[in-house]
Amino acid sequence: MDTVIGVPDLKTQLIRVAESADKVAFAALFRHFAPRIRNYGMRHLGSEANAMELVQETMLLVWQKARLYHPEKGAPSTWIYTVMRNQCFDMLRRRRASREDLCAEEIWPLLEFGADLPQGPGGEDAVLTRQMAHYVSVLPEPQQQVVRGIYLQELSQQELAERLGVPLGTIKSRLRLALQKLKEQVERHDA
Repeated sequence: MDTVIGVPDLKTQLIRVAESADKVAFAALFRHFAPRIRNYGMRHLGSEANAMELVQETMLLVWQKARLYHPEKGAPSTWIYTVMRNQCFDMLRRRRASREDLCAEEIWPLLEFGADLPQGPGGEDAVLTRQMAHYVSVLPEPQQQVVRGIYLQELSQQELAERLGVPLGTIKSRLRLALQKLKEQVERHDA
């Protein structure tokens, strides 16, 4: 291993991984970067498990994409830390999306409104159903379509995107905005 005062020559190691899938060179990179990536993960992701997942995912991408590193464009550490930051952003986005799913469960009545109305016309569930239907009716039409498609028709986001002829990301954005607006309306009503 090429070293300067005990530090591996990172550029040489990364080039070896890129050119010949050199496992020894990768191990040297892993030993050098894993603790640094873990520390970054602890600061930004808040748990040992998430930090270690960041280490594993980052280093897996380094192994798989080492050929994309160009020494003339920058230091190996710059390239690897860019991979790490992008992976961290992806993990945070997934965590946020997961929280949005939980938000939907918090504000949506357990019954599927309009499906099983209670026995009496004035029951508490009927009031909840009418309130939720009213909240949905004041959303912009594209957001209403998404809420109705997902919660009433029980379509997946992908199925709804195909049915409406829009990208999946558009469905996700509309749903996020709709749920945010519904939550605000419910909170205002309960205040």
